[in-house]
Amino acid sequence: MKELPLEFTERMKRILGDEYEAFEKAMHEPCVKAYRVNTDKISLQDFEKINPFGKERIPYAETGCYLEYDKAGNHPYHHAGMIYVQDPGAMATAECVEIQPDWYILDTCSAPGGKSTQLKNKLGENGVLVSNEIIASRCKILTGNVERLGLKNTVTTCMDTKKLAKTFPKAFDLVMVDAPCSGEGMFRKDDIAIDEWSEDNVKMCAQRQAEILENAAVCVKNGGYIVYATCTYSLEENEMTVDAFLAGHPDFEIVPVKQEVRSATAQGIKFDGCRCDNIHFARRFYPHKSKGEGQFMAVLRNTAPEGNAKSAPTKPEKQDKAVFDFLDSVLTHFNKSHVRMYNGTPVYFTPDFDVPKGTAFCCGVTIGEIKKNYILPHHQFFMAMGDKFKRKIELTADSEEIKKYLHGEEISVDCENGWAVVTVDGCAVGGAKVSNGTAKNHYPKGLRTK
Repeated sequence: MKELPLEFTERMKRILGDEYEAFEKAMHEPCVKAYRVNTDKISLQDFEKINPFGKERIPYAETGCYLEYDKAGNHPYHHAGMIYVQDPGAMATAECVEIQPDWYILDTCSAPGGKSTQLKNKLGENGVLVSNEIIASRCKILTGNVERLGLKNTVTTCMDTKKLAKTFPKAFDLVMVDAPCSGEGMFRKDDIAIDEWSEDNVKMCAQRQAEILENAAVCVKNGGYIVYATCTYSLEENEMTVDAFLAGHPDFEIVPVKQEVRSATAQGIKFDGCRCDNIHFARRFYPHKSKGEGQFMAVLRNTAPEGNAKSAPTKPEKQDKAVFDFLDSVLTHFNKSHVRMYNGTPVYFTPDFDVPKGTAFCCGVTIGEIKKNYILPHHQFFMAMGDKFKRKIELTADSEEIKKYLHGEEISVDCENGWAVVTVDGCAVGGAKVSNGTAKNHYPKGLRTK
């Protein structure tokens, strides 16, 4: 790690006092890596039977473990979306609130998707996640991770938070604001964050965070929650931002996080001029206290009486009969009410949540492309709906066939003709078109192993 900026070290000494030496020592230790099990794809119990990645559990994240495996991204289980590699400190943020399975959740600044996919794993079949990223290139990465993990009822959007507020007013039970910040908590793992740090940048980030938080507040249902988070330590971007927001929004209050997160973190700091008596409910994740990089988090609840008016749904696009014929031919069962057209593309998504036409980068599960007289299935369809396929090519992680498949090669199979899902130890990894004992590879070229 590069030498820390002098102004930063002076700031941290004022914040930490006697703890600064322990913090500085931790900053020169190796980063801690971790992963989560994607329970939308595989249960914890089933994954434990095949887990090669490390089994030491993270105390505040039920599905998280510390990573003890090199190049996990190359493993077939990663290709199959069984795991998501993520900093353990970042996992604490999505664990702050007891999430209900039927909630609607918005993640305002979500790429590459760690917190979003963690939140989605907590939702049931009726819950919805809208995952937003303002930068188009990063939104593609976000959508790719949603696709790899095979998540249903998930929408990705690419817009600023002002537009989000206009599109989804009072629509969500929980809004995650993992705000862009000065990145002080990432210094140990990212030298670029050190190079770009300055006190002026801290102030600029604080102004942007205040604007994002204002827009996020518009999206929260009465009685709902905002989780405000950063990966930085500065008072300006953390407690001061929260305090200013609460002073301007008397209908919001700061509330305690879950006990498991409290046990792994330090309380928020009451600074000179702080108006919030309960600012200590905010939490700070430090590398000298828990394994992982720096984080700040605070839970803000909208105290207005519950009862939100539903917006009028947009007129549905006309559905193509060929889509239903295709689904009948490849799946054992599906919910017909979830099949809809979005921007001219057939998708699988709940009818209970309205996504105005043209607002989503990706809406639900993309079924495929309508050709002249057939449907060409999308990779996302195999990944999300693989457990419902009639035809399955079942491979194991140590087989030569899975190596060939991930490399983009055809494989010999004992399977009837038609579209089939390829699985690795029970989880969908992609699709293939079977013809006379040969599975023609449909694993996307950009994902194939070298």
